[in-house]
Amino acid sequence: MKSKGRESLKIRKLTVRDLPQVVAIQGIIIRQKVTPDKIAILKEHIKKEGNISLVAVADKKVVGFLISELMTNSFGLDQGGWIKNMGVLPQHMGKGIGQALANRLFDAYRQKGIKEIFTTSRWDWGDLLSFFKSLGFERGNFINLYKRLDD
Repeated sequence: MKSKGRESLKIRKLTVRDLPQVVAIQGIIIRQKVTPDKIAILKEHIKKEGNISLVAVADKKVVGFLISELMTNSFGLDQGGWIKNMGVLPQHMGKGIGQALANRLFDAYRQKGIKEIFTTSRWDWGDLLSFFKSLGFERGNFINLYKRLDD
């Protein structure tokens, strides 16, 4: 993927060194500061063996990320991939970066023999739902359940 006067897009494994840029992208997307607790969880996730998480790099800068986890023996699921989070800098959206990240993830899961990939989204995030639909995602057999715990 090339843009006028730019390096080609590179997809590679997410490392702890990428964390500040990933956190910055996440903060822009959610329009609030990412908490230290969430940063610590993300750091541990990156270090965990077997997880597949990726970044998209253009001009030596992280412009997108995809965080995924291999799930085994979870609620009737023998083994499958789970997309936990992803994001692309708003000025880079619509350029195929999310699709490139997802395709690389799909290839990695195929190599591991994983046949099912799951994710979740808020029902009112139409752009994200449309994006996942464009990748071939459909409604699955799981029902999202929710309970709020009082303090």
